[in-house]
Amino acid sequence: MSDQLKGIWKDWRLHLLVFGIVALTEWIGVFQFTVGPGVILLLPMLYAMLIGLGLFFTPVVKKTQALHAEPLIVLGVTLLIAKIGVIIGPSLPKLIEAGPALLLQEFGNLGTIFIALPIAVFLGLKRESIGMAHSVAREPNVGLIVDKYGFNSPEGRGVMAIYIFGTVFGAVFMGVISGFLATITPLHPLSFAMASGIGSGSMMAAASGSLVAAFPAFSDDIIAFAGASNLLSLSTGLYMSIFIGLPLTEKMYQLLTKEKSPQASMRKGA
Repeated sequence: MSDQLKGIWKDWRLHLLVFGIVALTEWIGVFQFTVGPGVILLLPMLYAMLIGLGLFFTPVVKKTQALHAEPLIVLGVTLLIAKIGVIIGPSLPKLIEAGPALLLQEFGNLGTIFIALPIAVFLGLKRESIGMAHSVAREPNVGLIVDKYGFNSPEGRGVMAIYIFGTVFGAVFMGVISGFLATITPLHPLSFAMASGIGSGSMMAAASGSLVAAFPAFSDDIIAFAGASNLLSLSTGLYMSIFIGLPLTEKMYQLLTKEKSPQASMRKGA
């Protein structure tokens, strides 16, 4: 066992904090309230993230605990994926029955470009908006932008801003919005389960958790569809961004800002 792992297991302050937060949030339980015809569900995971974020800015959590917590997050997500794999097995016939809907769900992620990019441009953002709006800005997408534009480019700063924001608030947002939309619209909860698989384990867990709380009768199917969708997004999402998402965002940005493409500018200069 490496010295780092030994330090993590012996960090009694971290384990005590985690146990205390879990015990407190489970004691609070699920809280729900109606907003119009929809229902907003507040789950223990949401409380835990907010409490942990708040404690980070207090002397209770030191830099050592923050560093030791990172590998434990990976371990937790690994256990979640293992559980999803066990649930997917019995649900394979239903996943196969979904067929094209599950395979084509990745195109749904492109729809946010048509909303996010115009808003970013309207707010006065320049080429940062390309990095911000072309995807949900998870690790593969950060790598894509850095490889194409460079880390210190406006696009690089944009994708890193969304990556950090999504890391802190992504699961909170997905956990709240998924349950609300599923209860306010006539769409089947399994369609929202597929939509929750956007390539982020924590966001998928938060979204599917809200859906399970809202529709307990579909709990196993929701977890199976969300897990399969997330796996597909992880495997195909980068290619979707390379060949469709990023070129589409570039073209839309040029149309919205009347900016000439670099190729056109080079031809004009020649």
